[in-house]
Amino acid sequence: MPTPPEAPEAREAAEAAEAAAPEASAAVRAAPPGPPEVLDRREGPYGEVVLRRHGDLLQIIANGCFLMDTSDGRSERLLVDHALAALDGRARPTLLVGGLGVGFSLAHAAAQHRWGRITVVEREPAVIDWHTGPGAPFAHLTARPLADPRTRVVRADLIAHLRDADGRYDALCLDIDNGPDWTVTDDNAGLYSPRGLAACLARLTPGGVLAVWSARPSPGFEERLRRTGFQKVRTEQIPVPRGVPDVVHLAVRAG
Repeated sequence: MPTPPEAPEAREAAEAAEAAAPEASAAVRAAPPGPPEVLDRREGPYGEVVLRRHGDLLQIIANGCFLMDTSDGRSERLLVDHALAALDGRARPTLLVGGLGVGFSLAHAAAQHRWGRITVVEREPAVIDWHTGPGAPFAHLTARPLADPRTRVVRADLIAHLRDADGRYDALCLDIDNGPDWTVTDDNAGLYSPRGLAACLARLTPGGVLAVWSARPSPGFEERLRRTGFQKVRTEQIPVPRGVPDVVHLAVRAG
């Protein structure tokens, strides 16, 4: 994919930020030696997004902040598994996945026949293109899940979708930031505010589950969940090779 031209000074600053980005997040896995190769760089509606290859890994960087790569996927799969386990055994529960990313959450959900309708909300056109466009680099992960008749991808801001969409979901699995206390953009903080959590609560069916991935625990977020009216609030740890464990924050709407 072509990358837009930019001033040399801006490119140097961006490349310096990208080089430092993997060390900035506890979610980063071991990467091979040598510099990464930038495959695509775009200025999106919420800032710069970059796709790069580092050895066999594909990495997504947003505004100089490492988001995720294709090294593992354990956290993304457990996000979906914890949400499914927390449901009340209902048949064909509906799922919203907040953030397409590298596609691990979607692929794992689509591989589970118990899920009914699966909606993925992604606000970055570039990320959607990396899964669906010509020569899509993530097609090996998501071509089949995206072709699943249960799946649809909605290009929208997650907060706006939660506020304006019709219908409800049995589970919301959100993985759009490095956590409630470490957002990719400032406006994402609204999702974890009392107002944003109230929108999540309203979009859930009775007994529905909210699952939020985070690179570190957030006691303050747990308290906001309880104050918003969620029940059975808890945090599940996900061990990682090094550093602080990832976590999934779980909360249930009253039945």
